[in-house]
Amino acid sequence: MEQRHLGRTGLRVSRIGLGTLTWGRDTDEHDAADLLKTFWEAGGTLVDTADVYGGGEAEYLLGQLVEGLVPRRDLVIATKAGSVPDPDRRFDGSRAHLLSALDASLARLGTDYVDLWQVHAFDPATPLDETLQALDIAVSSGRARYAGVSNFCGWQLAAPGIRTRLASTQMEYSLLQRGVEREVLPAALDLGIGLLPSSPLGRGVLTGKYRNATPADSRGASDHMAPFVAPYLDDAATRIVDAVTTAADGLAVTPLQVALAWIRDRPGVAAPIIGARNAQQLTAALSVEALSLPDEICQALDDVSAPVHRYPDQDWSTL
Repeated sequence: MEQRHLGRTGLRVSRIGLGTLTWGRDTDEHDAADLLKTFWEAGGTLVDTADVYGGGEAEYLLGQLVEGLVPRRDLVIATKAGSVPDPDRRFDGSRAHLLSALDASLARLGTDYVDLWQVHAFDPATPLDETLQALDIAVSSGRARYAGVSNFCGWQLAAPGIRTRLASTQMEYSLLQRGVEREVLPAALDLGIGLLPSSPLGRGVLTGKYRNATPADSRGASDHMAPFVAPYLDDAATRIVDAVTTAADGLAVTPLQVALAWIRDRPGVAAPIIGARNAQQLTAALSVEALSLPDEICQALDDVSAPVHRYPDQDWSTL
C-alpha cells in the first residue's frame, strides 16, 4: 500500500487506516485479529483507536495483538483522549485529565509510546492553550511521537501556544458529509496538517447496502448504531448514492471502491479511516489501492454532492 506523509511531518502512514471503533464491543478478539492481520499483510500501517472505544477494550485488544500477531515496529498506532462518559461534560481537555488518560492508554496498549496522540474534541470549558500544552508534554516526554487533534474547527487548528507541530486532524468527511471543506480543510492545507477522514463511506451508506432495505446484519439494524446511520438515509443522500452506483457500474467496480477512492485522493487527505466489521469487508475496501477515478467521474461526484456554501466562502461581492 502506498505510504503518505502525515501533514508536513516526517511521519509516513498507509493511505488507508484501520479503525477500531467497534473493537471490544461488536468486534471480538478473533475478528479483530483477522482484521489486523489482513490489514498488515496488505501493507497497512495506520491503526486508529481511542481510550473510549469499547470502554477501553479496543486499546486493550489492540495491545494484546501487537507483537504476538504483528510487529510493533510495523504499525503506526494512533489513539485519542478527551472524551468522557459524563452526561454533563462530554469532553475534558484539561492537562490533568489528558495526561492521565494517555498513561492509561499506554498501559492498555502495552507500549511505551504511541505514534500519534490526538485530542478527541475541543473542550470549551478548558483554555485551548492548556489543552495544547498537554500535547507538548506528551511529545517532549517521549510518550507520543506526534500530536494531532480531532473535531476541531479551523481557528482552533491555528491557535498559538503549542511548540509541537500538529501532524493531523481527524474529522468526518465523505461524499455525504463535506462540511470540513468550508473552513477546516483550507486551514489544514495552509498549516500543513494532514486530514484523517473518519466515516469515509458515509457511515456505510455509500456502499449502497441501504438502497432498498436495511440489511439485518448491518449497523443500521443494530439498536446502538441505527441512530448513527439514520441521518444519511434521506433523499439527498439517496441521490448521491445513486450517482456513486452509476459511476461504479460504468467503471465495473463497486460503490464502496468509488466512494473510498474519491475521498482518499481529495486534496489534504492523508488516510481515510475504515471501520470494517470483518476481514471480508476490509479486503473489499483495501482493493481500492489499484483504483484511481477518472477526472470526469470525480467532477460528476463533486457536482452531485456539493454542499451549499455561499457567504463568506464564495466571492461575496457577486451575491
